[in-house]
Amino acid sequence: MYDDNRDMGLGAWDFVGIGGIVVGSVVSGLVLGYVLDSLTGTSPVFVLIGLAAGVILGGIVSWLRIRPFLNGSDHG
Repeated sequence: MYDDNRDMGLGAWDFVGIGGIVVGSVVSGLVLGYVLDSLTGTSPVFVLIGLAAGVILGGIVSWLRIRPFLNGSDHG
């Protein structure tokens, strides 16, 4: 049986998943930074570092998920 949806590219659920990864990485970075700031008393140093790390990680993961669809290579 041939799957007709295989070559359609990114769908709505793919973008929802990518958005969830971005939100999860940013929130995780903020929470980890907040915990570290609470333990060390260095507010807001680790919150800002965690925010930056979450944004960078979310951007990298998004790019890795979308990249195969941008250059026309195999989607697998």
